[in-house]
Amino acid sequence: MNRQPYLEAVRERVIVFDGAFGTFVQDLDLGADDFGGLSLEGCNEMLCLTRPDVIESMHAAFLDAGVDAIETASFGSFSTVLTEYDIPEKAYELNVAAASIARRVADRYESDGRPRYVAGSIGPGTKLPSLGHIGFIELRDAYEEQARGLIDGGADLFLIETCMDLLQIKAAMQGCRNAMKACGRELPIQVQVTMETTGRMLVGTEIGAAYASLAAMKPDVIGINCATGPSEMQEHLRYLSEHSLIPISVLPNAGLPSVVDGKTHYDLTPEQLTEFHLHHVSNLGIGIVGGCCGTTPEHMRQVCEAVHGVTPKPRTPEFEPSVSSLYSAVTLEQDQSFLIIGERTNANGSKAFREAMLREDWDTCLKMATEQIREGSHVLDVCVDYVGHDGTVDMNEIASRFASQASVPLVLDSTEPEVMEAGLLHTGGRSILNSANLEDGEEPGSRLDRVFTLARDYGAAVICLLIDERGQARDVEWKMEVAHRIAKIATERYGLSNSDLIFDALTFPIGTGDEDLRKDGIATLEAIKRIKTEIPGAYTTLGLSNVSFGLSPATRQVLNSVFLHEARQYGLDSAIVHASKILPLARIPEEQITVCQDLIYDRRKEGYDPLTALLEIFAGVSTVETVKVDRTDWTIEQILRQRIIDGDREGLIEDLELGRTNGIAPLDIINEILLDGMREVGELFGSGRMQLPFVLQSAETMKTAVAHLEQYMEKTGESSAKGKLVLATVKGDVHDIGKNLVDIICTNNGYEVHNIGIKIGIQEMIDKVKEVNADALGMSGLLVKSTIIMRDNLQELNTQDLSEIPVLLGGAALTRSYVEQDLRKIYDGRVFYGKDAFEGLSVLDTLMNIKKTGVDDPDFGRKLGTRLIERAEKVEVDPSTIPARSPEVETDNEVFTPPFLGTKVVKGIGLDEIAEYINETALFRNQWQYRPNEGETDADFKDRIRPLLREQLSAAKSGGYLVPQVVYGYFPVNADGNDLIVWTDDTRTVEKTRFHYPRQKVAPFMCIADFYRSVESGEKDYAAFHIVTMGSPVSEKAAELFAENKYNDYMVLHGIGVEMAEALAEYWHHRIRTEWGYVDQDGPSLAGLFRQQYRGGRYSWGYPACPDLEDNATVAELLEAGRIGIEVSEETGWQYQPEQTTSAIICHHPKAKYFVARD
Repeated sequence: MNRQPYLEAVRERVIVFDGAFGTFVQDLDLGADDFGGLSLEGCNEMLCLTRPDVIESMHAAFLDAGVDAIETASFGSFSTVLTEYDIPEKAYELNVAAASIARRVADRYESDGRPRYVAGSIGPGTKLPSLGHIGFIELRDAYEEQARGLIDGGADLFLIETCMDLLQIKAAMQGCRNAMKACGRELPIQVQVTMETTGRMLVGTEIGAAYASLAAMKPDVIGINCATGPSEMQEHLRYLSEHSLIPISVLPNAGLPSVVDGKTHYDLTPEQLTEFHLHHVSNLGIGIVGGCCGTTPEHMRQVCEAVHGVTPKPRTPEFEPSVSSLYSAVTLEQDQSFLIIGERTNANGSKAFREAMLREDWDTCLKMATEQIREGSHVLDVCVDYVGHDGTVDMNEIASRFASQASVPLVLDSTEPEVMEAGLLHTGGRSILNSANLEDGEEPGSRLDRVFTLARDYGAAVICLLIDERGQARDVEWKMEVAHRIAKIATERYGLSNSDLIFDALTFPIGTGDEDLRKDGIATLEAIKRIKTEIPGAYTTLGLSNVSFGLSPATRQVLNSVFLHEARQYGLDSAIVHASKILPLARIPEEQITVCQDLIYDRRKEGYDPLTALLEIFAGVSTVETVKVDRTDWTIEQILRQRIIDGDREGLIEDLELGRTNGIAPLDIINEILLDGMREVGELFGSGRMQLPFVLQSAETMKTAVAHLEQYMEKTGESSAKGKLVLATVKGDVHDIGKNLVDIICTNNGYEVHNIGIKIGIQEMIDKVKEVNADALGMSGLLVKSTIIMRDNLQELNTQDLSEIPVLLGGAALTRSYVEQDLRKIYDGRVFYGKDAFEGLSVLDTLMNIKKTGVDDPDFGRKLGTRLIERAEKVEVDPSTIPARSPEVETDNEVFTPPFLGTKVVKGIGLDEIAEYINETALFRNQWQYRPNEGETDADFKDRIRPLLREQLSAAKSGGYLVPQVVYGYFPVNADGNDLIVWTDDTRTVEKTRFHYPRQKVAPFMCIADFYRSVESGEKDYAAFHIVTMGSPVSEKAAELFAENKYNDYMVLHGIGVEMAEALAEYWHHRIRTEWGYVDQDGPSLAGLFRQQYRGGRYSWGYPACPDLEDNATVAELLEAGRIGIEVSEETGWQYQPEQTTSAIICHHPKAKYFVARD
């Protein structure tokens, strides 16, 4: 029959693929002989030669079920996989056989007039190029051989599936295209990535990065298959539905696997798979569905019956042209900014980078890359060109490291196309090539031809310089002539799009005084404006530093900054810059701005030359450099002490050895010199002149020094510590950041600290105190409930006649008045409030002085404190006067119907999406403990700290230790007095669970239950619940840093984990408002969300409106939170594990805002 082309069918109707090949074979219980011998057992692809009847029966079973497309049994039929069975030479033969069998069976079924398609299955193999397992060229050539066999055997399309590595996909696509060119036949290419349960591809790629990189390679279909069931794919499919310009496919496993009777078993039923695929087609507009591991002919029969005849929902995707690292995408158009292309990893522009490259110091090269990311670069320009060096060798070394260890996309910058390609062979993400031009024309073999060919073959964007055979275009018309010519060639000959092109309008130095160059700045700006207008979708960039070439460094910084601002007004999208050298105009004096603008626009007049004026302003001014104190006449004692204060570890060991050489005993270095430095650190912190991150750097330096000196100290068997402290977080509390900070400060101020962990009962604390003969016991806790446990612990110490133990108490819920008034009345011994670690240290120092001198102060730790604010008298309220419902909460508000009832698990949320919802004030000030400098505005303060946030997010992407996951759902509910009933279903006949909430005893008498229709009303209402987590890896990573004495890194990582969890809660609340249909009532700004500028409210347990932490377990049970690894029980103090986890009930009632209520 004259078969309808596959892509034409995809545009017309839903196409259903077959199910699992491996599962089908597994159920047949085949033996070694079926595969051709013992050495080939398990090589399923060999069945195409040894048991073609098995393969035919599989295809027939799925075609009997009604599928439209069958996959060839060729998943691993290429040489790199077949080598493991010592049969690489059979690759072509196996693929011809696999495609021929499928073609033959499919043709038989086409007798009914409906086309059946043969998809040539191409798997990922066992070696991933991004991990260095195999070279790109070797892999590409193996795929080409496989593709030729599939073409010759009669395949209708290539299915590059179960892909875990973007670079592997590029190799497969190139191999397929080379094969099609050799065979003279074009087949569609369908690419399917595999997203792990982590929410990323195996090498760490987010779905946004996968789409950005692969869309540029121009496959015909993009999709997802394998690794998980459809439930775990939903967030990725939502992303593709909203952004993909090409058709989408989804072929999930039949759920996640389990082992039953020694065999792999998949639990998703045919009915459940069918329900998901109906959702995919009807709600997400996906037109190609099917199955992967565990899906049987019965699964596919039910899917076919359900979706054949259903019209996919029309999609209106939002296309965001982007580039990508291996991990995440970066849009070429930045909101409220320009795309910053870091210029320091350039051997021509950076002496430091060039020298590191020449001495093959790749670690330093990588460090320079990460520094640029920290400073704010979105993309890195990488240029290794240097006279006398083989650029392909250097690019191979640099790109192989940057591609996986730098978290931002790369600009591969070279005058030689082969050097660019050396970089492309390592970059799985989407890179930018710098650059193409018409200097040697447009014929085959020209630079333009070679660069555009690379861009097409590897899916790269291209920086296009406005240069033609006459030279660099100077005036506007010349620039535009070259730009239009390049765009026409790119789109018509090479299949590139305007959005693949980034035009560099080429600015010339305007500060040399050369009359010919005076108006070049204007020409550049006008060209930028016209490119944006006349070549729709194209982008613009500038090598910014050219404009100020020849001027002093200070002058260049200001002129570059002003020219960049002007270019942005004309539409500039990106610039190659040193990000930290760009000044916001608000920090440049108005006079300097005006003179620079006059120079840019050549506003000379009689008696005034802006260039002369600019040179006069900066006469004698150089770049500001940090002034270093001359320490040449310092003693070694002064130098070592200052090293502690500065947190300076570089050269520390040499100075310690010099101290020993000068006859200072190691113990004296510690006690007399280093501890004195730590004492001053404490004083600086207490006076507000040193912030906690720098305190921790001092502590790390102290720890390093002590660790080095210990080898020289006499082992007496007795502790040389000033005193001993036992530290613990109380039973039922899992928070340990405050306790660990006390550990750090006290340990590095000469104390022996026994930090025995979290959730510790009083008896375990007592036993440890007795074991080590401790001088004091420290208890920590974050929760309000923990303050009660501390009180009970003090009473137990009294009961056991152990009140001689001084006790230090700390935690966010404690107050000084509670400890020094209430708890001192209870405890027979000394008890102290530790506002921070240094106050605890001060208490210990005083206690040890009392012990050492014998001069006691009986009031110390016992004298009752005074209340700064008198406690309000408790007023008894007659319960009969409290209404059953707050009169201020309306009962006629609109009730929004949720999009579904039940629960869903969501994984694979992009870190950048979450990071948009970070509360920077909470992160920078509360978690990281930074403070504005004197006279620094809040905006400038955040600008100063934000690079650290960028660095942390970058490290998290490459390290994979932030793993966002959500479980959420909507439930039918009704209020019953102060209780909220959650029903099993919308018939509202059977209770699933109920929550009890306290009511205010004074007006307005609020209670969370009031925000829902009462059970007596008979009206329907609904509530949403969610639990969000950043996963356990971030806690594990933080614990490693603490154990390695990397104190500041520990605090920074812990802080980012906590605030990313809060940001995820904020983000998911926004998603719920969107799904539920009232997000249009949000306030105008993101900052407003932190002040509840949206309809309704979100309440987390442990806060005054819903204080009962045990309800955390109820929510976890309701949402089946174990599916995302959440644990909560009495053992965890009813707090979630992992620590960076939070839950909430979401109310849609407009009066649902924060309030305080207690039973």
